[in-house]
Amino acid sequence: MSRFMLDTNMVGFLVRGRPAVVDRAVAVSQGTLCISAITRGEVAFGVSRRGPSIALKTAITELWDRVDVLPWDAAVADCYGVLRANMERKGKPLSALDMMIAAHALAVGAVLVTNDSSFAAVDGLGLEDWTKVD
Repeated sequence: MSRFMLDTNMVGFLVRGRPAVVDRAVAVSQGTLCISAITRGEVAFGVSRRGPSIALKTAITELWDRVDVLPWDAAVADCYGVLRANMERKGKPLSALDMMIAAHALAVGAVLVTNDSSFAAVDGLGLEDWTKVD
């Protein structure tokens, strides 16, 4: 069974209730959705920057109750080092946080769910874009 790691932009679409993303998230098997601890940090930053919103805080809390937040560990760090070196050799570095999220998905064998096309440059990374309706 595949795991689906939601990128930060996909978390945003899910929290805002974008129909195609919500439908796909509901359709996958329970326990297959996850996010990187890096994504959780990015979301926490975004929420803190926006200021207090009870509706937003409630939506984020409900999401955290439904997805696994995977920790950044030594195996992920090792994968990151190799990935970053490979991407720099290819002349296609990602932003620092995107590189960390891509490495995390690779390290745990998850499909990265994103609509950010820059991740396509990462060899071996499974990608899905849930914003596209079939």
